[in-house]
Amino acid sequence: MNTDTKTAAAAEPAATNAPSKASSTQKASQKKRAPKAKKSAKKGAHTKEAKPKKQAMATSRNESKAATASRPDSKKSAVIALLSRKGGATLAEIMKQTNWQAHSVRGFVSGQLTKRMGLTVRSAKNEAGERVYHVVAK
Repeated sequence: MNTDTKTAAAAEPAATNAPSKASSTQKASQKKRAPKAKKSAKKGAHTKEAKPKKQAMATSRNESKAATASRPDSKKSAVIALLSRKGGATLAEIMKQTNWQAHSVRGFVSGQLTKRMGLTVRSAKNEAGERVYHVVAK
């Protein structure tokens, strides 16, 4: 073999018996999205029964005030009873009664009693340096 035939043989790729790849018949799938929610018409917007927004808000506030009335055996009523005593109640006493942590008691006093129920709660330190809370009568 001379050098011309060697390079020609090396340049030709070897033939394979494997069939060529068939083209796919499937199309690309759509991007999956969350289903869109159905739009609903505003109830009562076109009727005479629709309340103005201010009236509706006032009604919902009054209902929430009524909903804040506590059951006699609840932790809420127990805390209110402790705070209504003449000397009030220390943070430790409330924690022991309710089995809550200190930050939970402080959040309850701030959120439930003062903001939602509209009670006036005074906080002071006693001679021992403990925080004492008590409800002030209006």
